[in-house]
Amino acid sequence: MHIFYTPDISSNTYILSEEESKHCIKVLRLHKGSPLQLVDGRGGFYEAIIADPHPKRTSLIVVNAQQGYGMRNHYLHIAVAPTKNIERFEWFLEKATEIGIDEITPLLCERSERKEVKSDRLNKVITSAVKQSIKAYHPKLNEPKLYKEFIAATYKAKKYIAHCINSEKFSLKDRIVLNSDYLVIVGPEGDFSQSEVIAAQAAGFIPIELGTARLRTETAALEACFEINFLNR
Repeated sequence: MHIFYTPDISSNTYILSEEESKHCIKVLRLHKGSPLQLVDGRGGFYEAIIADPHPKRTSLIVVNAQQGYGMRNHYLHIAVAPTKNIERFEWFLEKATEIGIDEITPLLCERSERKEVKSDRLNKVITSAVKQSIKAYHPKLNEPKLYKEFIAATYKAKKYIAHCINSEKFSLKDRIVLNSDYLVIVGPEGDFSQSEVIAAQAAGFIPIELGTARLRTETAALEACFEINFLNR
């Protein structure tokens, strides 16, 4: 069944945007009475039918609604340095959304190769993954943050830093408290600098390892996402 992202839905009727209406009627060729699924990004999952198949303002009638659809027992925030090749960062956003993530912050580190991202484009990648994987919660994408400012902020989450420097590190499974809030930071391709690791640990971040292989930035971030979701099943 076709699914649409409707973040502003608030009643048992809804009118699709002009872009979504055109896609619904001209591309998918749906008609009056066709069933649809809707998600609002806040936990709402809806079943609806087309009342008026207009190519610019298709109106829908909601026939069933669920709140808290697919709610998970934890909150995951990953802050990761954007990759030089933005497509690899987009790949991470897509796959992390499918697996389960709540918040992403692009992190600007000493060795970052990319200092800017196009948030509109990245949010479209996330929204597409939300629809594809039928997620009722839309991950929050923050604006890029400077590393020093980010780690100095206050968080209620359990905090972890994944890095490759040869020093004492722990496995997530040995340092995780289930059903909690988590914040994991992952550095750029050149890894965090030693001073960045020291600063993070001084700020209460626990150093972790993600296996024995040296992973690309986006792979390391996805591995952390997978492990935390798997451990909380």
